[in-house]
Amino acid sequence: MRTGRLVPSIIGGAVFMQTLDAFVIANALPTMARALATDSLTLSLAITTYIISTAVFLPVSGWMADRFGARTVFSVAIAIFALSSLLCGVAETLPELIGGRMIQGAAGALMTPVGRLVLLRTVPKSELVQAMSYVAIPAVLGPVLGPPLGGFIVTYSSWRWIFFINLPIGLLGVLLTLLYVPNIRETATAPLDRRGFVLTGLGLAGLVYGLDNLGKTVIPLPVVLVMLAVGTLCLTLYTRHARARPDAIIDLKLLERPTFLAAIAGGLFSRLVMGASPYLLALQLQEGFGLSAFTAGLLTFVSAAGALVMKTVAPPILAFFGFRRVLIANTVISGVIFMGYALFRPDTPQLIIMATLLLGGFFRSLQNTSLDTLVYADIPQNLMSRASSLSSIGQQLARSFSVALAAILVQLVQAQHGSSGPLTAADVAPAFVGVGAASMLSMLFFLPLASDAGDSISGRPASVPPKQLS
Repeated sequence: MRTGRLVPSIIGGAVFMQTLDAFVIANALPTMARALATDSLTLSLAITTYIISTAVFLPVSGWMADRFGARTVFSVAIAIFALSSLLCGVAETLPELIGGRMIQGAAGALMTPVGRLVLLRTVPKSELVQAMSYVAIPAVLGPVLGPPLGGFIVTYSSWRWIFFINLPIGLLGVLLTLLYVPNIRETATAPLDRRGFVLTGLGLAGLVYGLDNLGKTVIPLPVVLVMLAVGTLCLTLYTRHARARPDAIIDLKLLERPTFLAAIAGGLFSRLVMGASPYLLALQLQEGFGLSAFTAGLLTFVSAAGALVMKTVAPPILAFFGFRRVLIANTVISGVIFMGYALFRPDTPQLIIMATLLLGGFFRSLQNTSLDTLVYADIPQNLMSRASSLSSIGQQLARSFSVALAAILVQLVQAQHGSSGPLTAADVAPAFVGVGAASMLSMLFFLPLASDAGDSISGRPASVPPKQLS
């Protein structure tokens, strides 16, 4: 394998370990709860703790990479993630498990944005689309493989292997990182913005925690609303703080760049389909159609095949049409396909379901690669670390918001149907339409883009006038 492909693959492997872990554990909670002599509701703290820890440490990832070197931080993050997985796997009590998950979340907060920063500093901009496609695949594979793998592990082995499988992946990742990834760092780094770190940490933790529980019954609604209010207040205070400090931990001035704003703000809506897909499909196929978690997981696995096909065709698509045309057209295509999931019925032939999910996986992955690449199109090298941190924060908020919106829509439909019993397929179907329609709001940010936006990284010939592609 060429080094040009090896570095993105190393980063992709780390991202895969993190996303797989997140979705495997969700399917294993009942079994884990019985083993630890608690209930699933209480054990969900293991997921909540991870989410909050990730949100708190995301803002500091860019500063740490600049200060200590991207390779150093990335390899240490992988090692800590693997070791904390070991701690989770040998946990005998709930506090031990929660402690391990807290460390995992902190390591994960550094792993993805710093890994992306390594890519940005080692790959020429002209090859960025191809490199990002290698990293985008794990982001799709994790949610797809997680549920069936988790079901398989707890059915045929011990739940502890959910965490132990991270050990060989982590060891290999550390070795390859130390061998092949250069340790690029900034020569001069400003002191850590401690006040900004506290404000962004509290703000993001409040928002992510609140959004993650909005529309669910795990946490009382007043508590959720208080968390959302605290998060919003802290982030509002941070915006005032950032205006007066040029070395603020999160550089909000990056949003003044049109391509960056479109990728972050437009991505917040465009990623609704990506984030809500695993959640809604699990409800539809398992609770609505009565399929087992393993069978439902095997059905949704085909969307990963679409993502794999995308890896080879995304660069030529973006090179020919450009980012603006791809994002606009793909927003409509992805949204319509996602809304089409509402037409699935228990008697729908599985071949039709699989074909539709295959198409959905392809276009969602194309959108993901386009957004992940466009965000860096006009960012100079000295601001890459800040851009990576802010981009990761936007993606984290988008994931939380997408599940919150899906959960609220399902609850509203169920209330309208006057049903207080188990979910039915009819309760879930309208949520696909609502989320798909909401994702179209991203067009408000994609339409104003210049026709040549991102051409410097897409490989689109500058000599080809946009009108010839009409």
